[in-house]
Amino acid sequence: MEAFMPHKKQTTLVLVLLTLFFALALQAQAGDQKDPGYQIIYTSQLKALFDSGGNGFLIIDARNPGEYAEVHIPGAINVPEKKFDEHAHLLPESRATQLIFYCNGVKCGKSKKAAAKALALGYTNVHVYAEGMPVWEEVEFPLIKGPDYEKPIEADIIAPEELNAWIASDRDDFTLVDVRDTEEFALGHIPGAVNIPVATFAAQSGTLDKKKTIVVYCNGGGRSNKAYRKVMNLGYKKYRQALFSDWKNAGFEVAL
Repeated sequence: MEAFMPHKKQTTLVLVLLTLFFALALQAQAGDQKDPGYQIIYTSQLKALFDSGGNGFLIIDARNPGEYAEVHIPGAINVPEKKFDEHAHLLPESRATQLIFYCNGVKCGKSKKAAAKALALGYTNVHVYAEGMPVWEEVEFPLIKGPDYEKPIEADIIAPEELNAWIASDRDDFTLVDVRDTEEFALGHIPGAVNIPVATFAAQSGTLDKKKTIVVYCNGGGRSNKAYRKVMNLGYKKYRQALFSDWKNAGFEVAL
């Protein structure tokens, strides 16, 4: 397994780039959407609010109880979107309190649905942290981790021969993602792969089609295993892992 070293010194730059990327994406969509009534809050903004130690806001995890128990943002309460009415009594009495809902990233609708329900109850300062748990975790901000958080996962490995057959057949029901650094990708990669480095995988996951099988790979398995876990947590239904070292050893084509 290959080692992956977190780039803590790059966190500020990464946050700036992620915020810009996400803001531009939302702006591009804004013209086709009605005002939902809630505002979007970005990772850097939520972290600043988190660090302020203020008590005029409440962070709300809209995921299911199992996901919340595995890992959540410190101080967040769990109000599952699907059982919102049962848990609404946990919300503050003051309708002016800033409520911040989150779930599993940009393609997770639970936080938006829960925010809409809070608005219907008369809350006037409602936000959605759309980047959600995956990005908060990705930039290594504080977490409350449950006993199963570090539990190893058994990845579904796709053999080089099977992957090569998929590529040769021109099937369009999967996306192949190289999660190595851009410099490594440029030196050679599996034909047809897109490059999303593992360090920003969750932040850029909005470009991946949830209807397709996501195949992640790196050289020896370390980084792609991390990406595999992220794909799981982002709510994708079909995903597999490949190894570039196995691909090369099998003698298949390497694209430049």
